[in-house]
Parts: sequence; C-alpha cells; structure tokens
Amino acid sequence: MGRNAIVGQSGGPTSVINASLAGVLQACQMRGADTVYGMVHGIAGLLEENVIDLGAKIGSSLEIELLKRTPSSYLGSCRYKLPKATDKPEVYEKLFKILEKLDIGYFFYIGGNDSMDTIMQLSDYAAQIGSDIRFMGVPKTIDNDLMCTDHTPGYGSAAKYVAMVMKEIVRDATVYGTKYVTIVEIMGRNAGWLTAAAALARGEDCEGVNLICMPEIPFHVDRFLTKVETMQKESSSVVIAVSEGVKLADGRYVCELADDVHAVDSFGHKSLTGTARFLSNTVARNMDTKTRSIELSTLQRCAAHMTSRTDITEAYQVGGAAAKAAFEGHTGMMVALKRISNDPYQCTTELVDVHKVANFEKKVPLDWINDYRTDMKPEFLRYARPLIQAELTPVYIEGLPRHIYMR
Repeated sequence: MGRNAIVGQSGGPTSVINASLAGVLQACQMRGADTVYGMVHGIAGLLEENVIDLGAKIGSSLEIELLKRTPSSYLGSCRYKLPKATDKPEVYEKLFKILEKLDIGYFFYIGGNDSMDTIMQLSDYAAQIGSDIRFMGVPKTIDNDLMCTDHTPGYGSAAKYVAMVMKEIVRDATVYGTKYVTIVEIMGRNAGWLTAAAALARGEDCEGVNLICMPEIPFHVDRFLTKVETMQKESSSVVIAVSEGVKLADGRYVCELADDVHAVDSFGHKSLTGTARFLSNTVARNMDTKTRSIELSTLQRCAAHMTSRTDITEAYQVGGAAAKAAFEGHTGMMVALKRISNDPYQCTTELVDVHKVANFEKKVPLDWINDYRTDMKPEFLRYARPLIQAELTPVYIEGLPRHIYMR
C-alpha cells in the first residue's frame, strides 16, 4: 500500500472548491500520509508528471484559512477526457507507473460529472490489474446536477450570488418607470438549478423576477414573446432569468439561433453563450420596448466575497470524508451529502458507488416548477434557502480580500 496521497481539481471551478482541497489535505495528514501531492491542472497535468508537494506549499493554519476563502482552483484545472482503457491502455499504464513512482495509495479527484467518470474508469482499471490504490470522488459543481447527492458543494454560494444580484438588478431596472425588458443569462447547460435560484430574490423588499426559463422546459420563441408582452402590460419593467442552455423543442440550444461561433471541448460540450443577447435582440425587434441583456458568466462561480458559510463548511467536510473513507479501505466511491431536515437544517455525508453518478444528470423536478412554467414552487424555495445561509467573511487587506495562489 502506497504511503502517499494525491489530489486534483477538474472542470469548472467554484468559490468553495479549495475548501474541499483543504479538507482532503488536512484529513490525509491527520491519518498519516507521508506526502500529499497535488496534480497541477488535474489528470492532464499528472500525465506530464506536473505535481507539487501540497503540504509543503500550504503549511500554516493561516494558509489553510486563506485557501478555504480563495475562489477558483488552487491547483489549476483541466477538461481532459480520459479515454477508455480498452481503447488506449497505454494511457492507463503511464498513469499507474507515475502513481507507483510517487508511492500513491490514495487518489482524490474534486470535480463534477466528468470527474466522476475519471474516478470510475481509474478505479475499474485498478481492480482489473489488482492495484490497491484507492480512488475517491469529491463532488463540486455550481450546476448541482450530480446524482445521488442532495446538493453539490459550490451550488449554495453560486445560488446566493444569483439571488443577490437578481434583487439588485430588479431594483435598478425599475428606476425610470419606462418600458424595459432585462434578460439575465445564468449558467446551466442541461439543468436549471442555478437559474431557479433567481426565485429566491422575491421577498418583502423585492417583487422578484417576472419569468424563469430553464432547460427542463422546451423553449418556444413565439410563446416567450407573448409572455413578455403580457407581463409588460402589468409592469413596465420585466426582469427575466434564463439558463444559458435553454433548448428548442427540437433539441437545439436557443443560443445557436444567433449564429455565434460555439467551440466544443474534449467532452463534446458546446460553449454556450449569447442566449440572453439573442432573446434581448428578438424582443427589441418585435416589441416597443428598450431591452438589456446581462451575462453573469464566470462571476457566479468565483464570487467568494459572498460565499455561503453552509456551502464552504460542507465543501470542507466532503473533502475530509473522502480521505476518511479512502484510509478506511473504500474505493470507487463518491462522497454525497444527505439532508436530514430542513428546519433546522441538518446534513450529513454518505458514500455512493461512483457508477451511479458518472455520466448521469440530475434535473430540477418538474413538480417544483409552477403550472405556467414561469416560476418556482415553495418546494424549491424550502430546498434552496438553507444552502445560502450565513457568510464567511474574507480576510481583508487594504480593503480587498486576500487570496492565496500557486506562483
């Protein structure tokens, strides 16, 4: 059994992914790992033997606290699609030789769906060749679309950001009292969890958004225009939250109607952008109103200055739980969050077979969306509100948050 551990981060970052990294690091150190290595730029970096001694880089308690409060991926990330072992066995042979060279006994990958696919393939290959390396998945994604977990670390903070920004946009959009349609584009390729968080903006001090459009509901441009026109008869200012990944009934993304160039990554995912801009232009051409499109883009995943304390605490916990499970003999598993109650909010961790997670997507339940397909029901609000609670104040130096990064 190898004496060392290695951890990597993959896919799109979040504002709390480094808290999971801190959880893995500290738990491995407490359980006796001689060295905890970090993959620089994930599995792609590991293939090039680009690794660091993470414990030597992050040594003090202050550095750990700064790491937990620093957004994005400290180790860097990648979107490398690991081929199947039957197709390219030489890739796996190379990886396992590198792991043997580093005396690795415990392997952790922090990421979303594609990262869980990596853990699945590596653990399956290890079983085939009789390797005793233990492979564990640590969940993260602002999309909240991983199966078998109540929610994912990263989602709560991004949802908090979306809800807060939507409140501010609603206030700004009403100042002139003239006809105005504001369309805000929110991340979410095939699941609308983050766009649904716009519903949290409504309260005693905010009338909330007028319309929420998510990938779970087929999009019809003509019906959209009719809804907007009807809404503007009741309120001159209309604010709309739309997922970047809303699709037409034939499966095409709405943003593809804009004839923009959309690159494709190694997983076959199209780069989605321009949905709000296309819809804003469409409204302007068909209605007598001013319009504005706002693309939140990467802001919604890196706004560590308004991180949810619940989120950052759970992100740290799943990292520690993954290390605990690996040192106790588990492999081919992902740490999941299991909700015990909403009021008071209580959540614990459990292990799930990574085969039940990889290459599946969890969508927003249709019965959490109202009958008009314009807003979220109370069931969603009860689900999401606990995840955005409390704050973890950044360490401020000269008026700005202090971050830690790998030089």
